Order: sequence, then structure tokens, then C-alpha cells
Amino acid sequence: MRFLHDAEQREFGRTLDRMLGSSGTPDVVRSWASGDHGPGRALWARLAEAGVLALTVPEEHEGLGFLPVELAIAFRELGRHAVPGPLAETAAAGALLGRLGGRAARAWLPLIASGEVAASLCVPSSGGSPYALDADAADAVFVVDGDAVRLAQSHGPVQPSADPARRLARPLGGSVLERGPEVAAAAAHAADVAMLATAAQALGLGRALLDRTVEYVRRRTQFNVAIGSFQAVKHRLADTLVALEFAQPLVDAAALALAAGGPASGREVAAAKVAAGEAVHLSARAALHLHGALGYTEELDLSLWIRKARPLRTAWGAPAACRARVLADVVAPAGPGRLTGWSAAAPG
Repeated sequence: MRFLHDAEQREFGRTLDRMLGSSGTPDVVRSWASGDHGPGRALWARLAEAGVLALTVPEEHEGLGFLPVELAIAFRELGRHAVPGPLAETAAAGALLGRLGGRAARAWLPLIASGEVAASLCVPSSGGSPYALDADAADAVFVVDGDAVRLAQSHGPVQPSADPARRLARPLGGSVLERGPEVAAAAAHAADVAMLATAAQALGLGRALLDRTVEYVRRRTQFNVAIGSFQAVKHRLADTLVALEFAQPLVDAAALALAAGGPASGREVAAAKVAAGEAVHLSARAALHLHGALGYTEELDLSLWIRKARPLRTAWGAPAACRARVLADVVAPAGPGRLTGWSAAAPG
């Protein structure tokens, strides 16, 4: 299995990194958390122009086709720059409607690919969550309800989260868009796409936290020497780097498995999610500890990254659920439409 990205894929990642690096994302995150979605939607439009929102939309609906490898590259950069919004949910909604086809796909997919519609997705099945991310900011909230997909009419009160920029609400009411036995399999596929995107986000976020922490320990001194020279600090950072390096090929393998399809793809995605989630958790703890807890203060931009780590670790697949899915699939490989072992965005 080849994990190396080709020249075009590498340039895609570098282009997104440059674009997001000049977009002032800390200010965008703070505005989004306060309920001002204008700067976030402006950045959303730029991501659409770069093709990020079309990576799960079929070409017949003005998308780029289903490209999980490019999706993982894009979401790694989105995590690195802490971009807010229901990005993983929009990608998953595109995958859901793309699998189902029909009138709903024709109506919504071109709008998703172009960035005109920011979508959220809620799959409150067994082990899932009844909440949708950024339902107050999304133009459309799709809800999988048994064998039906409906478009929510409204949402309940916004729930608190460890990350103020992750606003969760319960979708309410709405009309049925699609119904049939194929919905379960399409929902399972969409959940795997959301899980992969979230894992890639977590990986990018962890990389950013490690880079910032390494830079800080090189500058911060105690006893007239940089704290980065202390053995305990070196070991902490080395453990974090090993966790991130271990997670990277698992995310790549999950993207390739989704691209190929087949019964093993769910197990690969779950393995990637648990590894990336644990790595970003380790990165956040190291960043907080080695900054002397200053990183958690709202005045420092680092807090915007640290506070995203815990929600990304549990959204679309908490560690225990992902491990259970991997073990269950080793014993009994998953069949089409199996929804065990993952969860949608949950408060926290």
C-alpha cells in the first residue's frame, strides 16, 4: 500500500496551508464562538473556491468526485489552522446524498460543492448523538432517522462545549427528503467520512500544538537555560511526536481504504480515529503542561487549539467506541450498513 502523496496532492496541502496561514483564523474562531459567523462564512467561500467542499460530491453534481485522500489532506490543514464550522459534517452530508442520489442530491449537492450551503449532519442511531454541530450557523441540517433522511426545520437550545467555537444543538422537526432501505448503508458511509475528516483534523491540530510547544520551550528559560534542554521536557515532546507519527499512516490507510471501498474500510477508519484522537489529546496535555498552564488563558491564541483537542477526540467516534469497532470487525467483519462503534458530535 502506497502512502506517499503525489506532487499534486502535496501542492494542494501547501496551497491550503498558505491560504489559511494568511486568513487570521484566531480572529475567525473568536468571532464564530461569539455567534458572529460572517468571517467564518467568508473563509468558507475561499475553501469552496479551493475545492475543499467538493471532495465528497459526485462529478455529476458539480463536485470533484469522492476523493478521500485529498479530503484527509485538506482536513489536516483545517485542523492545523483551527478552522471553525461544520466542515466534517458538510463533507459527510455530501457523501450521504451522493450515495443516495435522487431529488435531494440534485437539489443540495451543487450548493454544498460551491460553498453556498453550509450543512450539518445528525445520525442519532444506536451509540450516536442527538446533537448536530453548528445547527445555528448551518443552512441545512440533515438528520438520519431510521430508514429516512429529513431536513430539520429548526433546532433546540445551543449546548455548551469544551470548545466555545463548537456549538451543538438538537435538530427538530422537518420534512423527509429520502426514504428506503438504502439509507442505512449511506448513513454508515457518511459516518465513516465524518470520522476520517475528524481524525485528519485532530492530526493537524496535534501537529500545530507540538510545533508551538517546541518553539516555546526553545525560548523559555529556567536557571539560565532553555527548558527544552531538560531531559523530562525532551521525553514529553518525543512521546507526543511518536504518537503523531504513528497516527499519520493510519489516517492515510483509512483514506485509501475508503477510496477502495470494501468491508475493511470501517475498521481502518476507526483505527485512524482512535490513534489521531489519542495523539491530539497527548499534544494538548503536553502543550498545556509545558506552557505552565498559560496556554489555557483566553488571551493566548494557543488556547483556541488546546480547547479543540478534547471535542475532536470524541466527535464521530470516542476512543472506546472506535476500539470496540476495530475488535468487533476483526472477529466478525462489518457488513453493509453496519453502524456499530461510532458516534456523531457529542457535547464536551
